[in-house]
Amino acid sequence: MVKDITSSVKFIGVDDLDLDLFESQYIVPDGMSYNSYVILDEKVAVLDTADGRKGEAWKANLVEALGNRTPDYLVVHHMEPDHSALVAWALAQYPSMTLVATAAALKMLPQFFEGIALEGRTLAVKEGDTLCLGNHTLRFAMAPMVHWPEVMVSYESAEKILFSADAFGRFGAMEKIAFWASDDDDWACEARRYYFNICGKYGIQVQNLLKKLAGTEISLICPLHGPILNENLSYYLGLYQTWSSYGVETEGIFVAYASIHGGTAAAAERFAEILRQKGCPKVATADLTRDDLAEGVEDAFRYGKMVLAASSYDAGVFTPMHDFLYRLQAKGYQKRTVGLIENGSWAPSAGRVMKEMLGAMKGITVVEPMVSIRSRMHAEDLPKLEALADAMLEAPAC
Repeated sequence: MVKDITSSVKFIGVDDLDLDLFESQYIVPDGMSYNSYVILDEKVAVLDTADGRKGEAWKANLVEALGNRTPDYLVVHHMEPDHSALVAWALAQYPSMTLVATAAALKMLPQFFEGIALEGRTLAVKEGDTLCLGNHTLRFAMAPMVHWPEVMVSYESAEKILFSADAFGRFGAMEKIAFWASDDDDWACEARRYYFNICGKYGIQVQNLLKKLAGTEISLICPLHGPILNENLSYYLGLYQTWSSYGVETEGIFVAYASIHGGTAAAAERFAEILRQKGCPKVATADLTRDDLAEGVEDAFRYGKMVLAASSYDAGVFTPMHDFLYRLQAKGYQKRTVGLIENGSWAPSAGRVMKEMLGAMKGITVVEPMVSIRSRMHAEDLPKLEALADAMLEAPAC
């Protein structure tokens, strides 16, 4: 679809409702959007392309938005293929067009497009450089590792629009969710899952970008995925401040469990109920054997405290819990308070392995006592669960 962002800025992005896994790993029940924009002025700039899966639809949108105009510039904010797959086509289609990108992005281009001819057709930009289109001027800010090293964002000063690359993105196709974020009641949920699973490791780099944007008057944020942020921008910027500083967004405790035959699950659910009875403001639970691990990662970062319950397995820990902890480590999980419940029929080992994996993460406090049960929860285990619940509620969130 082609849609007006303003009278001069057009949205030419495309929806992908056929995609099952974004980046071949994240479940996207509402599909995905690949956002792209055109600025029509004395000079015409196309901002990013789209995924090749929806190449024909994007080309049609571009032609419609251009009318009888020819683009002068193609600005590439991010080289990931879901945004840059049509770069070679666009350069071939419009021989007079100049490609604008960071030096790192220009170096990457031949890796994706073998034999691409770039001589005399590129403009490498750096921090603070500007591109004047007439009444509109783009100012570029480097955003390395948000979430690739070649990323930049651009700020259009006349209409105060931030083109934010992957920052402020969200899972979901526009057709299924909303075009404007103010109409999207569920923005934070899927934006949080998107942020922590894609950018979670790079909190320092996101903080650096936020510092560059501080004091900039922004009226709209146009990301490369998901709705256009058009109202109450302090809310979205505030969430990114919390997320990227690894702060606690919601007071409460997240209980995540991995159970083989149901015994560990029963103990974890009973523990969650004990927390609720003791007045914990929010208790969220996840069955790591069946629930989306990406949602588990999201909740682990959302809350300041987490309790892990896992069965022992092959003298280690049951594989879904191992996978979950590996993901947390990979995404930079830190500054949290964690409690442990292990289960083992003859030689409990899950607690030891969970402690070891948590020990590789920054600023993690493991609360005592660790609860160890044998096969099934028994009456004598309840006081131990009560003691862990009290310790978790009394412990400060790191």
